[in-house]
Amino acid sequence: QAQLAESGGGSVQAGGSLRLSCVGRGILAKYNCIGWFRQAPGKEREGREGIAVVYLSGGRTYYADSVKGRFTISRDNAKNTVYLQMDSLKSEDGAIYYCAAKDRFCYDHDFTEFGTWGQGIQVTVSS
Repeated sequence: QAQLAESGGGSVQAGGSLRLSCVGRGILAKYNCIGWFRQAPGKEREGREGIAVVYLSGGRTYYADSVKGRFTISRDNAKNTVYLQMDSLKSEDGAIYYCAAKDRFCYDHDFTEFGTWGQGIQVTVSS
């Protein structure tokens, strides 16, 4: 299966912005949608929170309420890349962020059955 690789993480102050990238070769051919997830410090893997999903064909998106209006997910299929633009960051946004791919049918507001995962990247938000 395709390897996904996140980049663009780092440390910012509350109110600041970061843009994360997820690169995966051949994702358009292999997957229906790509999602961003996060896992807060000290949480188990089962506690990962789905925050945004983009359909690779057409670019339709949906978001968790916790990030709606602040984060924007998009894709550039020619570059095999999915982006997560994070604005107005809050301290509670600090987490390890993962991108993940789904080869099953994608449903709006559904964060289940993402089977291919990146390694994760740290986002730290300070006051």
